[in-house]
Amino acid sequence: MNSKDEFSWEAFHKAPIVGIIRGMDIDSVRGIAQAYLDAGLYTLEVTMNTAGASEIIAAIRSEFPALNVGAGTVCTVSDFKKAIDAGSQFIVTPIIDEEVIKSAVAQQIPIFPGAYSPTEIYKAWSLGASAVKVFPATQLGVQYIKDVSAPLNDIKLLPTGGVSQDNIKSFFEAGAVGVGMGSSLLHKELIKAKDFEGLAAHFSSIKAEIQLFISN
Repeated sequence: MNSKDEFSWEAFHKAPIVGIIRGMDIDSVRGIAQAYLDAGLYTLEVTMNTAGASEIIAAIRSEFPALNVGAGTVCTVSDFKKAIDAGSQFIVTPIIDEEVIKSAVAQQIPIFPGAYSPTEIYKAWSLGASAVKVFPATQLGVQYIKDVSAPLNDIKLLPTGGVSQDNIKSFFEAGAVGVGMGSSLLHKELIKAKDFEGLAAHFSSIKAEIQLFISN
């Protein structure tokens, strides 16, 4: 693997938000990708249950080399292989599948497995997770991240689900290394109207909320 193909942790830490794209067509994703870069965001995930996910990942990787482009909703080794073949630079799962995690670790591909309980979070980390996607954070909230971070302070947590502009700062204050954001980040009305300039401004306003936690 060439270094240019590898996940950029430097870019991730400049804006530790994983934008989750689900069920969108390639033209919309292109617009989102450009708006993302315009706002100084760098890490985008395309879920494998999106129609044409592999083609979208390959296209965005090729057309936007400054982005980290990965695959989400990877539940099986078959999904994992498709994602890697498409050029995914990182993998996100909603669950713990040991074979998927071990495959990613063996290939030195960052993986953010989904986990809910402290036991699951610890297991995902011990299997080699780069960070653990605490999912769904909607039900658990900021206090849960604080509570888990106290005894498991070495584990990097990436809460996903329920993170919004209103609460994103509090997740970082609680110790999150990053967050995953879907609908609250990818403003459906702006995307539908193809107002990608407005979308970039929306992205910038969310990024501004966590400026204190970003390594410039």
